[in-house]
Amino acid sequence: MRHWFLPFLMFGAFDARLEAQDRPKTNIVLILIDDLGWTDLACQGNKRLHTPNIDRLASQGMRFTDAYAAAPVCSPTRAAILTGQAPARLKVTNHIANRDFTPKNALLAEAETLDRLPLNVRTIAELLRAAGYATGFIGKWHLAGQSGKKGLGDLKCYPENRGFDLNIGGCALGGPPSFFDPYGIHNIPDRRKDEYLPDRLAEEAVSFLKANRKNPFFLTLWNYTVHWPMQAPKDLIAKYEKRLGLGLKDARYGAMIEAMDAAVGRVLRALDELGLAENTLVIFTSDNGGFLGVADLRPLRSGKGFLYEGGIRVPLIVRWPGQVPKNSTSAVPTISMDLFPTMLSAAGLTPSKDTLLDGENLRPVLTKSGALKRNAIYFHYPNYAWHGQNRLGGAIRQDAYMLIENFDDRSVELFDLENDLSQTTNLATKMPDRAAEMTRRLQEWRREVGAAMPTPRKK
Repeated sequence: MRHWFLPFLMFGAFDARLEAQDRPKTNIVLILIDDLGWTDLACQGNKRLHTPNIDRLASQGMRFTDAYAAAPVCSPTRAAILTGQAPARLKVTNHIANRDFTPKNALLAEAETLDRLPLNVRTIAELLRAAGYATGFIGKWHLAGQSGKKGLGDLKCYPENRGFDLNIGGCALGGPPSFFDPYGIHNIPDRRKDEYLPDRLAEEAVSFLKANRKNPFFLTLWNYTVHWPMQAPKDLIAKYEKRLGLGLKDARYGAMIEAMDAAVGRVLRALDELGLAENTLVIFTSDNGGFLGVADLRPLRSGKGFLYEGGIRVPLIVRWPGQVPKNSTSAVPTISMDLFPTMLSAAGLTPSKDTLLDGENLRPVLTKSGALKRNAIYFHYPNYAWHGQNRLGGAIRQDAYMLIENFDDRSVELFDLENDLSQTTNLATKMPDRAAEMTRRLQEWRREVGAAMPTPRKK
């Protein structure tokens, strides 16, 4: 894998201004789970899993059935959330790793990709801090260059240098050396042997809430769970060994999900106990689809690292008292970049007209007051995932259809998601006009954002 770094990528100025408000500024809590698949919650239909706290959150807000991560792997999605720009525009298109995953028989050499978040692109944390918010980052970052032996990476790219007042755990690592103390993460000090990482991060999040209860705050809890290594408390693993079957094929995975749910519940209860819940926007989502080695994502096809639904369709739950109807759902397709303008809107901030944003404010959908302007969302994955089994390509979701363009032979796959969610039937030859039009739009979008493309591989 080739990584390169341009320190002066220019994506347009960002001049956010604070609108007049008659109420206190809305607090924002953004919870991002690592590798959580679309079917990995009870409220998403998986009854083998016990996720009462997240299910309750869904009952208090809106659950999106057609939400997508910006990429089928973690780092690009994280960059997209922080900036509101597509991974293709940012040139951050693959998970950041220390080695090349190109298969030996590959026809294409993958596109060049940055190994960090560009320093000149303003983050949501920088904008909110400038507007008076206390900003806290807790958990996995994975946007700070190559991790190296100590997992440090480039300190200039750490959360505390990208708009966050507090950083606990955010570094160059993509996964924890251990989910039990000692964690092996340099900025999570060892404390109690065998303490479980989700519990520790939840405790740190609660401490942040208590310290900033009188200030508007932006808290990002980006849990390392449910990433590899598969580790969970023994009693929960034993519980899920009795629940294996359709929807769950690894007891450790189910145990990690329930432990994650309990940790999230602790943070949500703190909002209630501190009297903050009514003025807090809570967003819960995942950075990509589930890892096929442990997750059972049926009826979706494939998983993490692939452009099929299992790799990019993710849970999304939004609770915003007084704005979002309780126990509501939406089938409007969304993508990670939408969270940036949505959070800005919640804070009373408006981007300038010349700002380059690839997401759209979800507020009309959340409040059921209108529709989005766009009718398509786009994906670009010109790199090999760690498993090296994916085809380099791009995708477009328009209406109920998803089209995937494979870069190796320029073939396309067209699926009717309304009638074929498992993507078993390629309709490209049966619907050539639609396939051609969607391909044209996808290629036009790539040119617009300046997407880097793979090249023929040298023999």
